[in-house]
Amino acid sequence: MATQERPYRLVVLGASGFTGQFVAQEVAREQVVREQNPRLPWAVAGRSREKLQRVLDRAALKLGRPTLPSEVGIIICDITNPASLDEMAKQAAVVLNCVGPYRFYGEPVIKACIENGTSCIDICGEPQFLELMYWKYHEKAAEKGVYIIGSSGFDSIPADLGVIYTKNKMNGTLTAVESFLTIHSGPEGLCIHDGTWKSAVYGFGDQSNLKKLRNESNLKPVPIVGPKLKRRWPISYCRELNSYSIPFLGADVSVVRRTQRYLHENLEQSPVSAAMTLLNDTSDLPNTGGVFTPGAAFCRTKLIDRLNQRGIEFSVISSSEV
Repeated sequence: MATQERPYRLVVLGASGFTGQFVAQEVAREQVVREQNPRLPWAVAGRSREKLQRVLDRAALKLGRPTLPSEVGIIICDITNPASLDEMAKQAAVVLNCVGPYRFYGEPVIKACIENGTSCIDICGEPQFLELMYWKYHEKAAEKGVYIIGSSGFDSIPADLGVIYTKNKMNGTLTAVESFLTIHSGPEGLCIHDGTWKSAVYGFGDQSNLKKLRNESNLKPVPIVGPKLKRRWPISYCRELNSYSIPFLGADVSVVRRTQRYLHENLEQSPVSAAMTLLNDTSDLPNTGGVFTPGAAFCRTKLIDRLNQRGIEFSVISSSEV
């Protein structure tokens, strides 16, 4: 990716959206923790300058960095305006696209990135979209030498890298993998958010500590629409208290070995770590550009190490402990 002359190494598109605001905050945090590479020219992009400015202001307050808003660029663009997408893509080495649903809004971004020699990462959870983009754009991306890597959020980073991690930790030949998701109870029982759809799915588990948690947090409930539950607590509260684990059970040709990976709920860290990997581990990426899944793109990179350093833990548990 010969894009050193571009003003920004990374642009977060859709930074004022539900998930985009957290992704932008993690990029800002990345500047703080990466002491060996503190300089990361980046920008946020979207339709409203005011909303983007508020995202940066909130991130500055959260991270205790009052100068942050003046350090980050703001690019105004619209999915429905191809010229604005071209202008955004020309300024970036990598675009991290948080604008979904991707089957409606994802293709114009990928097209603009490829035409302007810019790599792109998204957090899509829509396999049909990823497959369609492969068939339509893989060869074009390869010709341009850019990497289009879909589903780099919760939906595929755990699955793809979990299988790779299991394979690498086994002495034999991996012939089968079984995995399942366990959600650990938050303040409203089981709580998962889907930022792409700007919605939340709530289960109701053990709520014995709910009153205590509410009192300690001093949070105010907000109304929602629903036949049974009329009010809920802010989604950011669920995000902070929730976590999940995904066991991967791998079998080789001679013996069953069990591996397990624990991940805290830090969904926005996956695409940010993926973007940092794309920017910094270029020699370990596939030899040519194209459209890839996370596993195909990052299997030889240090992405697992980066995630481990950011609180998303990959670990092996012996069969006696499972």
